[in-house]
Formats: sequence, structure tokens, C-alpha cells
Amino acid sequence: YKENNIASNLGKVLNPVFLVLLFLVFLVSFLKPMGSVSQAAPTAQYLHGAFTNGFLEGYNTMDALAGLAFGVTVVTAVRAMGKKREKSVAAVTAKAGFFSMSAVAVIYLLLIVVGAMSLGRFKLSADGGVAFSQIVNAYAGSFGQAVLATLITVTCLTTAVGLVAAFAQDFHAHFPKVSYHTWLALSCLASFLTANFGLEQIIAWSTPMLMFLYPLSMVLILLSVFSPLFKRDGAVYFMVVLFAVVPAFFDMVVAFPAVVSQSAFGKAVAAFRLHYLPLASIGLSWVVPALVGLVLGLGVYFYKKARVSVGVTEKE
Repeated sequence: YKENNIASNLGKVLNPVFLVLLFLVFLVSFLKPMGSVSQAAPTAQYLHGAFTNGFLEGYNTMDALAGLAFGVTVVTAVRAMGKKREKSVAAVTAKAGFFSMSAVAVIYLLLIVVGAMSLGRFKLSADGGVAFSQIVNAYAGSFGQAVLATLITVTCLTTAVGLVAAFAQDFHAHFPKVSYHTWLALSCLASFLTANFGLEQIIAWSTPMLMFLYPLSMVLILLSVFSPLFKRDGAVYFMVVLFAVVPAFFDMVVAFPAVVSQSAFGKAVAAFRLHYLPLASIGLSWVVPALVGLVLGLGVYFYKKARVSVGVTEKE
């Protein structure tokens, strides 16, 4: 509710509690392993094309989309700490990003190892939440379930607080007539209503949206990182997004539930996508068109730059 307190409350209270509880689970799991990682057989999806499958599964984490949203909150928090110059804000944000990505990578890796070890006692589960619950219950019974409930509550609360605050800050910046607190209330209400559709329905209808939004998010992030190389020229952004949006739309249609994907329109899109777009069979049909758009955009940028240089020379 108070913007300036978001970073301190998350960073000093909720995240440390989350990390301590998660560390306890890891500690017990490695002190008393349920099985050997080397004996765990890889699933069919990861036996071949592991990178591609893991990359696409990463869409469901929504980390790239959250990164775009959280960026507003992070920058606001950094400025509230006294950093005013753009370079200082960028430096602190970059350091925080590198540290947090490294920490998350370690956590994911440890979760993978713990899950693989659990196959020595449990069958493979299609749901990571079920698997994690089984592991905690096996080690600590009812007490473990209470710890897990606390852990999940704290974890989800940190994400929820960050997301609704980022949403409210961003929309207040674009529509300042509506206060930050009003946007905050609206985002909480929308989240509450959406949650009541149930996890399976949310995933079924959010996955197509992610297939559409994720490619656009990733090209925008990459363009922003490398934008100094082309002076943030709008033509480069326009061409890349233009060429990425069409295959992203096709990926969205194919990922919809059967009522859409198996319709005449859905089947026609799927056939066109597989026949004409490279890498469509592995869900990366947007990559080549985005690169084509990048080449064309850079061509426009260098052409305009050359014309400006010629104009300056002629004046001299």
C-alpha cells in the first residue's frame, strides 16, 4: 500500500523467511537422500531436445513478463533509496538482477536434484507441487506440511505483492487521473476473481497468451539491452516486433484448447505454420522472422545514418 515500503518489507521480511524455510528442506533432503540422481531416468521430453523443451517450459514461469512488470517497481525502489542519476540506477538494477538470477538458478538446480533423488521412493509426478509435497511429507509428516504451507504462502505473497504493485505503478504512470491505490485495489480484485476459475482452467487459457506474449517480451528485452548499438532507433524496434508478432499469434492459436486449436481455422493455422515457418515444430517459429526483422531494421537504421552523414558532408 505504501510504495516506499515494498522493497524493505519484501527484502527484509518475506524473502528471508522464504529462503530459510527452503534451505531447511534442501538441508534435510541432502542429509538423508531418498535415492541417487545418477540412477534417475530422464523423461522422454528431456531425452532429446532438452534445451528447447526447458526453454518453452520456462514460459510458464512468466519470469520474462514479470521482469518487464517488476522493472518499474525495482527502479522506483532504487530511486527511493537515494539513487537519482540514470547510470547509478542502471548499475544498481543490473547488479541486483545478476545476483537474483544467480540465486534463482541455484534454487532451481537444487530443486531439480531433490526431485530426481525423490524418484528413489516415489513415482514420477506430472505436477511439481505434488512431488514437493510428497518429499516434505516423507521427511517431516504433518509438521513438514505446516512448513510447506508457510513456505508456499510466503513465496506466493512476495510475487503477488510485487505484481500488483508493479501493475498499479505502471498504470498510474500511464493514466495518472486514477490514483495508485485505486489501481492497486483493481488489480487485487481482478486477481481474486481470476484465481477462482481454478488452476487447470487458468493454465489452459493462459498458456496461449504466454505463447503470444513471451516472444514479444524477449525481443523487447534483448532490443533494450543492445539498444545503444543502434541509438534506440524506432525502426529497429518496429521491424523486429512486426516480424515476430505474426508467428507469435500462430503459436497462440495452436496452443489454445481444442475448441479453438481443433477448429477449421486452428487447423489451417497449424498447417501453414509447420509448412512455412522454420523451427515451428519445436515451438520457436518466431525466432527466424524476428532475425529477419532485425536485419531489415538495422538496414533502415544504417541507411538513415548514412544519409545524415552525406548531408553533413555536403554542408561542410
